[in-house]
Amino acid sequence: MNKRTSFESFKKKALKDQEVQVAYDLLSTEFMLLEKFIKARKKAKISQLELADKLNLQQPSIARLEKGGYATTSVTKLAKIADTLGYSIKISLLPKK
Repeated sequence: MNKRTSFESFKKKALKDQEVQVAYDLLSTEFMLLEKFIKARKKAKISQLELADKLNLQQPSIARLEKGGYATTSVTKLAKIADTLGYSIKISLLPKK
């Protein structure tokens, strides 16, 4: 019987590849923002469907957003979602390390 590799084990191995590491680093801000949206929704004890209803959207739109599908979503829409959850968005430019 084959033992499945855990995600963390796979990630650790994949990040040894420099190209993968660079791509991962470029997406780190996106991952962090997604995590914050999901945590905010859960803290508010609102389901994806309830949030979608409040925003006059379909539930799959919220699911796509939470899976990283917000690349074409406007800052205005992200701010509206944040506001519905009781948060605001702060955007800043930081110098690269």
